[in-house]
Amino acid sequence: MSTPKFRIAICGGGVGGLTLAVALSRYPDIVVDVYEAAQSFYEVGAGFGIWPRAFKVLRKLGPDFEQQLLQRCGYECTEEYVPAIKHRKSDQAVGIQLFDLMTKGNQMRFHRADFHGVLLSHLPPSCTTHNAKRLKSYTQPFNDHSRSSPITLTFKDGSTATCDVLIGADGIKSTVRHYMMRELAEGMDPDEKQSVLSCINPVWSGVTAYRTLIPAEKLRVRCPDHHVFGGGITQYLGKDAFFLAYPISLGQYINIAGFTLQSDLVGTTYEADARIPRRSFEGKANSEWVGELTAEQFVEPFKDFEEDAKLLLECVERGTLWAVHTVKTLPSTNFGRVALLGDAAHAMLPFQGAGAGQSIEDAYLLATVLGHKATTLDTVPRALAIYDKLRRPFTSDVALRSRLNGQLCAFQTDVPLHELGNTITKNWEWAWLTELDDALEEAVKLVEDSSINIS
Repeated sequence: MSTPKFRIAICGGGVGGLTLAVALSRYPDIVVDVYEAAQSFYEVGAGFGIWPRAFKVLRKLGPDFEQQLLQRCGYECTEEYVPAIKHRKSDQAVGIQLFDLMTKGNQMRFHRADFHGVLLSHLPPSCTTHNAKRLKSYTQPFNDHSRSSPITLTFKDGSTATCDVLIGADGIKSTVRHYMMRELAEGMDPDEKQSVLSCINPVWSGVTAYRTLIPAEKLRVRCPDHHVFGGGITQYLGKDAFFLAYPISLGQYINIAGFTLQSDLVGTTYEADARIPRRSFEGKANSEWVGELTAEQFVEPFKDFEEDAKLLLECVERGTLWAVHTVKTLPSTNFGRVALLGDAAHAMLPFQGAGAGQSIEDAYLLATVLGHKATTLDTVPRALAIYDKLRRPFTSDVALRSRLNGQLCAFQTDVPLHELGNTITKNWEWAWLTELDDALEEAVKLVEDSSINIS
């Protein structure tokens, strides 16, 4: 093997980190190491969806990759307009069908473990994976004599490693973000410095999520013609609370995700309810934000919803509670030869199902600028600045749209019911009417022409 042009370390083996590793496989002159804090790369958790914009990016990873994904979700991808989400006003004895969200192309839904399995099976020989490697800190040299010297990574188990480029895909509590914000803040005036440092820690959104899976057969016995078996997602809306349900794992399970929104608590410190046990999550990331729910506790916020909703909720055996935190809009997602992607860069509210898709887009554009033949170790900082220039404004806008969508679904705006469908559609249609291709073309142009100012 010829000498690689540089070595990339990816901290975090979630959707974004592994997608980046697979996307970099197009460039055999780049050596990749993926460091995952957990003992296994197979993420636990419920389902998630990918909208047409992001799925078109996944298609670029090759026909075999796409085919394996389609096999996991059990249905074909279409580019026709389809009813994607049924929206019902459900906080009353007899619910009302408000509207069907029509999307150009369908949302592809996966179980996290299934999706991870496909990504892992496509990692190239030039990529090495490492488990149980939680980053403690990194050191990036900056003096004139060592500007291209390796970045040193130190892990919590005491081991170290080096790389030329570090990508923080290490989630909402990102260690990479912690140290990058401190690097950015160096030499700033006190007010500006404090503003940058305030971006280190996640902030509570005032949103609490309720998550569970139920066996589809359990619901089918109770109600064989339930709405949820009709395809797509059904969303049951109420004042300050709502939940959605849809089949996953080839129809074996129904994924249920509920939310309560407390607008007066946005930005405050989350205080865990002492009545909710956390035994299953002790020692795990974000454990103070997560709890175990009994069936009764899970149902409580939605107990006065319509019968169609209650049929689903009666099948719940247990669930988990999550205090949903977000990351403030960052002043930058790159510094030197270090960059952030996914939740580390822009953890957002889940109300447009866009978080995973934005991680995928981050990963593909990042691989495009780093893998380009014009990018060398000396020009990596410019390549990462191009990534930041093209991605940060877009993901910031998506985060705002996601927050608004939650407020609309929880009836926390002044939008009348008869206008709700049109408002939600206009706010969301970026996910199926736009593409990443324009940004990719602009990225290549900026990489190839170093005379263009990107500041």
